[in-house]
Amino acid sequence: MQTKYLITDPRTPNPDMLAEGGSILRRGGLVAFPTETVYGLGANALDGDAVAGIFAAKGRPGDNPLIVHVADKRTVKELAKDVPEQAITLMNAFWPGPLTIILPVGGKVPGQVTAGLETLALRMPNHPVALGLIKAAGVPVAAPSANTSGRPSPTTAEHVWFDLAGRIDLILDAGPAGFGLESTVLDLTVPTPQILRPGGITPEKLREVLGSVSVAFSEADMANTTTPPRSPGMKYTHYAPNAPLYLIEGEEQEVTAKIKDLALFYRGQGQRVGILTYSGGTDFTSFGEVLKAGHRDQPETIANALYAVLRRFDQLGVDVILAEGIEDRGIGLAVMNRLRKASAKIR
Repeated sequence: MQTKYLITDPRTPNPDMLAEGGSILRRGGLVAFPTETVYGLGANALDGDAVAGIFAAKGRPGDNPLIVHVADKRTVKELAKDVPEQAITLMNAFWPGPLTIILPVGGKVPGQVTAGLETLALRMPNHPVALGLIKAAGVPVAAPSANTSGRPSPTTAEHVWFDLAGRIDLILDAGPAGFGLESTVLDLTVPTPQILRPGGITPEKLREVLGSVSVAFSEADMANTTTPPRSPGMKYTHYAPNAPLYLIEGEEQEVTAKIKDLALFYRGQGQRVGILTYSGGTDFTSFGEVLKAGHRDQPETIANALYAVLRRFDQLGVDVILAEGIEDRGIGLAVMNRLRKASAKIR
């Protein structure tokens, strides 16, 4: 397959390019496009064969459900069996934006989208290209991240090209994605709304609107189960660079000492060591290939840079990556969720 690559302005996207992408989606093809979180790989959510193409292109496990993207809140009532008042409140507060809500699935959505579950994940992206593409297609768009399954998610069109060129029909390049981490996923089918994947909409923001919200910590719970995941990112290894990544958590002084000790150990074995750290912290320059993912006191900058840094370590060809943990609250909760999922082992 030949993959077409088109470049458009992110704020005022080229209507002809959107129309071309919409036409591809309607006839069952695959289109990669930017959102405010990461780049997504889209297919017509109402076409089971088209959705199956996403799984084939990514090498994605078939029991890993997809998120359906809409451009109009009214579409939610066409796709979900029930839309509770909580969902309407959340849509009014956070849509368009990086919040995915899980509702009971309606009869129009094929099982390939939901991985056979009785629930459906829905969101409205906050990006002119994404919204314009969905409107041009005239159908809801199922879209996971546009990367090879398990790899760091793409925050630029170049990342998509590296992973999926020759496997999909079109890449729409509108520059870097905004936030840099996938959306928050909130399950509304349980008695207390539960965050299944943290993202840009933090627990604190959700509690301001809903009151009680719980958080599902799935890394250990889902590791060795045959139960289908309730949300993308829950069961399988995700976001991982080529080299094994070891995440070091704890008090800052202890983390610093551990990273230095491990770096010396691996270098003593002749391995090339990568160190993922942040501005405003310890200088590890003499201990390995150091890449800084944002500022340690500004977790939103870490979220924005994280996946690009992980991919940069691949380009550098390091043998092992030592990653410095941060405080897991606010946006830091989403950052640490991704680092833990990417880790070969948590230290």
